[in-house]
Amino acid sequence: MAIPDLRDKWVLVTGAASGIGYETALAFARRGAHIFATDINQTGLEALHQELIRLGVRSLNAVIDVSNEVAMRDLAIDVVRCVGAPHVIVNNAGTAFLGPFVNTPMQAWRRLLDINLMGVVHGCYFFVPEMKKAGGARHVVNIASAAGITPSPNLSAYSATKHAVMGMSDALSLELDGTDIGVTVVCPGVINTPIVRNRSAVSPVIPVQQLDKLERFYGTTGAHPSVVAERIVRAVRRGDDIVLAGPSARLLFNLKRLSRRLTHRLTIEGCKRNGYLWPFTLPEPTADGDQPSTRKQA
Repeated sequence: MAIPDLRDKWVLVTGAASGIGYETALAFARRGAHIFATDINQTGLEALHQELIRLGVRSLNAVIDVSNEVAMRDLAIDVVRCVGAPHVIVNNAGTAFLGPFVNTPMQAWRRLLDINLMGVVHGCYFFVPEMKKAGGARHVVNIASAAGITPSPNLSAYSATKHAVMGMSDALSLELDGTDIGVTVVCPGVINTPIVRNRSAVSPVIPVQQLDKLERFYGTTGAHPSVVAERIVRAVRRGDDIVLAGPSARLLFNLKRLSRRLTHRLTIEGCKRNGYLWPFTLPEPTADGDQPSTRKQA
């Protein structure tokens, strides 16, 4: 459902302390919306709060782990009690893990599923009923990824969660058809956010030189998160059901519809230019998916 005028509307943004979430909160605030921001990073939330106050809007925040069902349920109760049901929710919080499928430990799979998928599920599950009860035009924005359209090698867990977000968003949209609640799924392409610089979420079999090359690629080619934020705001104001923002997103979307085989080949070629080592010889996986470190220093 389109919300052309955002002034004095309440927008909830998860994962708002940095990257796309941070810029999205600011983009809505510039249109006069009030922001309820959540993240696990208190320092980042405080910095955002100061920026929002300077923009002259109301700002509330809470340190919340979106993977925690009880915490998200209590958040919904608190938000509704404080400001009413939000007009817009942006389920943005997410994380990644870089490594081949056989070198992605079960712990990493569970973490990504808990945050990237269940975080979105929790946001929708606990807030959508309240939004429906409140009535009037409302909107749900779920952040997926271009990896939810076309996976990349070394991102199997991340790609799986983002495919799931797209599928769940489509199903939710069908169920909300005929109501005043719209659903937008967002598929950012190459975006230069802090998530690509998190080297703690990397399999030890990934060489340092590959990480360096990948980080340089995102730094020079990736769009600023504000590009995605502005497209999200436009989607809410117009009632768009999908956002394809940043380098490669629209290309991948259309290419996948044209030919899966061609998309597969071009994805491999593109990833090799960005540092992907192919074919990649791996040691045998251990029970939990970890490997003896083969990472080489540059």
